Amino acid sequence: WWQKSNSAKWSDQFYAAMTAADGTDPAAAEKALADLGTQSGGGYPMLAQFRRAALLAHDGKTDEALAAYDALSTNQTDTHLRELALVLASHLLVDKGDVAGVQQRVGGLLGPESTLKNAAQEVLGLTQYKSGDLQAAITTFQSIVDDPLASRELRSRIQLFVSQLIAEGAKLPVAEADVPAADAPAADAPSVDAGTELDVTAPAASSAEVSSSSAPAAN
Repeated sequence: WWQKSNSAKWSDQFYAAMTAADGTDPAAAEKALADLGTQSGGGYPMLAQFRRAALLAHDGKTDEALAAYDALSTNQTDTHLRELALVLASHLLVDKGDVAGVQQRVGGLLGPESTLKNAAQEVLGLTQYKSGDLQAAITTFQSIVDDPLASRELRSRIQLFVSQLIAEGAKLPVAEADVPAADAPAADAPSVDAGTELDVTAPAASSAEVSSSSAPAAN
C-alpha cells in the first residue's frame, strides 16, 4: 500500500510537471522536475532528469542542459541510458562545431558493440560539417550508409547529407581495397614490345564499380 501510494503521488507530480512544461510556465516545470529528480523514487527521478535537461535545451539554456545530460551519463546504472545521455549532450554541441567535445562524449560509442553507434556517428558527422571539415564529415556519414544494420530511414537521411557535401566539394572516401598498391605490377599484364600500339580504351564500368568509385565534386 505504501509503495503504491508513493508511486501514484510521484506519477501525479510528474504529469503535472509535464503539463506545465507544455504550457506557459517553464520555470515552474523546471522546478517541479528538479524536485522529482531528487525527491521521488522508482523510475521517476530518471524520467524527470531527462525531461528537465530537454526543457533546459528548449529554453536556450545550453550550458545547463549540457551539465544535466553529463550528470545523467555518470549517475545512471543502465548502460543504454548513459549512452543516450551522451548522444543527447553531443547534439547540443553541434552548432558550436565542438568536434573535440563530441568525440569526448561519443567516442566510446563508435564501436560495433554499441546500439547507438550510428546515432553517435551522425552527431559526430554533423559537428564535423559545422566545424568546416567536410572531408571528415563525409567519411563519417558514408560509414553509416555502408552499414547493413542501419535502418532504411537513417540511410536515406544520411545520403542527403552526403549529396550536400559532394555538392560543396567533398569527395567520397575510397575504400582501401579499391586503391592499387604503389609500384605493384598489374595482374596478368601482357608484355609489350617497343613500337607496339596499345589499346587504351577503358572497358565500360559495371554498376557496382560506379557506385564504389569516388564521386567528382559538383560544379
